[in-house]
Amino acid sequence: MSVQHHRIHFAEHLDLSAAAVRDGSTLHMVRASGRAVQLDLPPNWLSLWLPLRGPLRLEAADSAWDLAPGHLQVWRDSRLRSSARGPCWWLCLCGPDTAWKPHLDGAPQAQGNDLFPWEGAAPREASRLLVRLGRLDARPNELSANGPTLLRTLGALLRDEQRDLLERLPRCSGRTLRRRQQTLLRLLRVQHLIRRHPDVRLDLGRLARSASYSPCHLIRIYREVFDETPTEYAARLRSDRAWRMVRDTRMPVCEITEALGFESQSAFCRAFKNSFGVTATQARRAESARIARGRAA
Repeated sequence: MSVQHHRIHFAEHLDLSAAAVRDGSTLHMVRASGRAVQLDLPPNWLSLWLPLRGPLRLEAADSAWDLAPGHLQVWRDSRLRSSARGPCWWLCLCGPDTAWKPHLDGAPQAQGNDLFPWEGAAPREASRLLVRLGRLDARPNELSANGPTLLRTLGALLRDEQRDLLERLPRCSGRTLRRRQQTLLRLLRVQHLIRRHPDVRLDLGRLARSASYSPCHLIRIYREVFDETPTEYAARLRSDRAWRMVRDTRMPVCEITEALGFESQSAFCRAFKNSFGVTATQARRAESARIARGRAA
């Protein structure tokens, strides 16, 4: 098994683009700590990112976002750069498909052995495995003996986390598995753009261009796979965010309106009432009453 370890510290920059040309059979385990640390990955590499302390900034071709500590990011699309504005300690396991393939084989035939872009709270066992792999640079004998098993276990855990997503793969257009996987990857690119711009109403044309579809084709195929249109998905995310901001913060309604990109406070209030059946004020009063009852008990 070929895993190359890298350590980068304060203000250091590691670019693995050259490794993509030089060797397609090596996985790279990167351990980083400190401020202003940067890592550049070439396009189409499969990478796993796990901040352990402090938020990690990730920048792709058309978006940038912060990954919170304890959250796991699976990425396999455009070129990706990481940075950390403040103190941060993080891990990244990355490499081309040819390097990952031996450790992802064994998936159901209908799904293939790909992992798709995904983000969420890191499963405890996946975090433990990544940390253990990161520490094996000082123990080459253990890496050689146990590394393949650790990587296969990690791949199985991540496929299980993507179970709901992979169940949508048969809905994707394409005569072959590879074509259906490419369709799903394009749609996930659209979903990622929407999720990472919660305060902006993205133009449907821009979303369609990111997936290399026409707007009409994007709407049709997105609905077939996810049971809603991109616009409906964006509206649902915005409604969920509005509910959390109203219930969980003391932000004035005018600031929530601006943060969510509504054209006016009255438009926000109408949308909130239509979505939840109560006004923002009623929702806050209900939450305050619930907290008071909990304290009294």
